[in-house]
Order: sequence, then C-alpha cells, then structure tokens
Amino acid sequence: MPEVPLDFPRQWVEFVDPADDEQLIRADLTWLTSRWNCIFGSGCKGIYKDGPDNGCCSHGAHFSEKKDEKRVKRWVEKLTPDMWQFSDIAEKKGWIETEDGARKTRVVDGACIFHNRRDFDGAFGCVLHHLAEKEGVSFVETKPEVCWQLPMRRSYENLEYEDGKERLVVLISEYDRRGWGEGGHDFDWYCSGNTEAHNGVNPVYIYAKDELTALMGPKAYEELVRICDERMALMKASPGNLSLMLHPADPK
Repeated sequence: MPEVPLDFPRQWVEFVDPADDEQLIRADLTWLTSRWNCIFGSGCKGIYKDGPDNGCCSHGAHFSEKKDEKRVKRWVEKLTPDMWQFSDIAEKKGWIETEDGARKTRVVDGACIFHNRRDFDGAFGCVLHHLAEKEGVSFVETKPEVCWQLPMRRSYENLEYEDGKERLVVLISEYDRRGWGEGGHDFDWYCSGNTEAHNGVNPVYIYAKDELTALMGPKAYEELVRICDERMALMKASPGNLSLMLHPADPK
C-alpha cells in the first residue's frame, strides 16, 4: 500500500516568533523535513479516478476572504485566450460561483475553470501557475490561498499559561485527508501521505520556501530553517534513529 496511515509518531518544535513575542510557532518537523513534493503531471493520480489529470483541482478553490478574491482578480485580468482554455466561459458566465453561500472558482466539466486540459493548445495545468512563471513572480501571488497552501496547513490555537499570559499559537503542519473534512476520506488518491510523492530532491522546508514564508513570515521561516537544518544533519549522521521520527512515506 503506497499511502501510509494517517496516524504515526511525529516530532514537533515550538519557538517564539522572532517578529512577534506574543506569538508561538509550533511546527511539524517530521513533515517539514520529509521528501514530499508535488508530482502534478508526473505521476499524480488526482483525487478521483475519473479525473486523474485534475490533481486536486476537481472542486475549484474557495476564497479565504475578500482580500484573497481581489488579489486573484487582479491577476486574472492579465490572462489571454491563448493562455487560458476557458476564457470564453469566464467572459460569458464569470469565473466565480457560489456554493453553499461561499464564493469560489467556477467548476467546468469536473475541474476548476483555471485548469487547462491536455487537449488545449496552450500549457496544461493551472493557468494561474503558468501566469506566475510568465510574470516572474511566485505562484503564491497569483493563485487562491487554498491552492498554494496545500498540502501545507496553517491553523491557530490560543494558549494561556498558568501565570495568566496568553499567546497565539500558529501551527504549521501537513494537510492530510482529514483537513478536507469527511469528504477527504473518500478521495481515491491523496498525495501528502503517499510514498509516490515522497521523492523530492529537497525536503519540504526548502522545497516550499515561498509558501512557508507567506504562512509564517520571513523571520520565523529563517528560524525554522535553522532548526530543520540541524535535524537534517542529525538524520544524516544517525540514519535509522527512531527518535527522529521520520515520515513513513519517505524512502528508506
């Protein structure tokens, strides 16, 4: 079975955010030092068997807030028909739809309107990702937040110490099947815990530099890199050390 169980021992680290001493960063080292990387177009089976080329784009993308939608809208205005397969549909019907009262990118024939299919004369895959490459910016700038974050997960907790001091805890972890709610268990395939997607040249904390910097801030990311570098050095010096709690999907 290429996909590992959802629950296995993990190693976490906590440190005070260098940019805000009222904030605590709690990060999953097991995930961040794993060899996961996105294999869209290179072995990704998609979350559903009937849409293997759609990756995780089958449902479209919900906007996190109005600011997220406005940012994406500015980039959408730069798209041209030769870049975007469904630009005509977007012009006629709009590229946003409402689902259960929430605004999201429109779904066309079983996938996000920004997902160019293989039969398109232009580039296959997310046109907003291709736009970022064309404009020389990170896809963190052009894509909806939920798209560039996956499968990183940022969540929050409130911590109150016995002396009455309070801190906001920012958790950086793996967005596994459970992050999608009950429907996540129905996916036919999912990447974050799948051995087929754990073949990256660089560990996640390096591979996902742009995403992690956006999620936690540059100063916190710099401290995270220092901690992860030390862990990687220990992993190299002591391979097979169970106390390091390696991601089970990584190659042995």
